[in-house]
Amino acid sequence: MKSKNNFFFLILILLIIINTYAYILPLLKSSEKNLDNNDTEFSISTKDLIKAYIADEERSDSLYADKIIEVTGHIKEIMFLNNRNTIILNSNTENFGVICDVNPNQKRKIKQLKKHQKIRVKGICKGFLKDVILLNCSIDLIPNE
Repeated sequence: MKSKNNFFFLILILLIIINTYAYILPLLKSSEKNLDNNDTEFSISTKDLIKAYIADEERSDSLYADKIIEVTGHIKEIMFLNNRNTIILNSNTENFGVICDVNPNQKRKIKQLKKHQKIRVKGICKGFLKDVILLNCSIDLIPNE
């Protein structure tokens, strides 16, 4: 009887460890990281970033994709949909832009933004789908511009 109890206790401990690994650790490694304190690998304007992706998407992906980049540009649109804050930055072409999915901890800053304002955003570049996509963006307001 005692060995049977030990066996069930061991199975219970094993299930707890597996559940912790499978369900709790991914929550701790959430993609909602604050990028404010992380260094950027590239700093570029929206115009140059779009130009690079239009010229050679594969090469641009190898340079920028899954890296923290800092992009400077003018706000085309600010959206609040499905509990997500999104900023679209202008480029020289009307068909393309940079979509910045803003980190939820930036709500105070996003409320200060206005259309056509020049800002700098830092985010993880995910590639190009008609627009360049940046995730977990933090906003840096540029004074006097």
